[in-house]
Amino acid sequence: METSDYKVQLEIFEGPLDLLLYLIKKDELDIHTISIERITKQYLDYINTFKLLNIDLASEFIVMAANLMYLKSRTLLPRTEQPPEEDAEDDDPRWELIRQLIEYKKFKDAAGFLSIRELEQQGRFAHQPDPGVKPAEEPAALAEVSIFDLIRAFQNVLKRFEESHDLGDIVDDRFTVSDKIEFLIDRFKPGESITFDTLFQTATTKSEVIVTFLAVLELMKLNQFVVRQDHLLSAITVQRRTAVEMEHEDVPEEVL
Repeated sequence: METSDYKVQLEIFEGPLDLLLYLIKKDELDIHTISIERITKQYLDYINTFKLLNIDLASEFIVMAANLMYLKSRTLLPRTEQPPEEDAEDDDPRWELIRQLIEYKKFKDAAGFLSIRELEQQGRFAHQPDPGVKPAEEPAALAEVSIFDLIRAFQNVLKRFEESHDLGDIVDDRFTVSDKIEFLIDRFKPGESITFDTLFQTATTKSEVIVTFLAVLELMKLNQFVVRQDHLLSAITVQRRTAVEMEHEDVPEEVL
């Protein structure tokens, strides 16, 4: 597999606090009662997956990983052996992180609310149809999938693949990301969609699973593919954009 020189360049606008909030929401947890041990393990699993895929991460992700491991070590120590903290007024070492998450969520929710209001204002003076003509109802669009949703789906696929395949046998695998991009472009007609898991049904090696996922990321970056789901943790759908969508997005249809 020729992925050692392939580095995914994604514009990941989400930061480490976004990832922590995603993990909390995924497990339907209360911010105030998070388990440092559990969330640290899940967070490090994501970091390791990003490294496996050779995806560049901002230094803030690594700093948060170190902070989580430090907090985890503190929670394992008896209270009498806790290290002195100059500004620590609470016995619970999680509290500073909890405060950060609560404040960040407030700003994130406020930004989301303002974004919705902006969209509402943009359509306030839209052209009205002629009286008596009822506009056709458009089907509800599926929500865009975040990079964290995709990584979680990929982790599940990789785990199932490793459990169902004997990885002790070394198979000569010459798949490259470019090969898989070309394959996916040929495989999907414009407008055609498929579930995320189905993409990997014909994969025979772990490296093929990885390069297939990298190809999907690259096609998403090029706006050739769009990935959606109807709600958090539901099945993910991968769809190739149509020519009309490509023209609307002002993205060239030819990528290879």
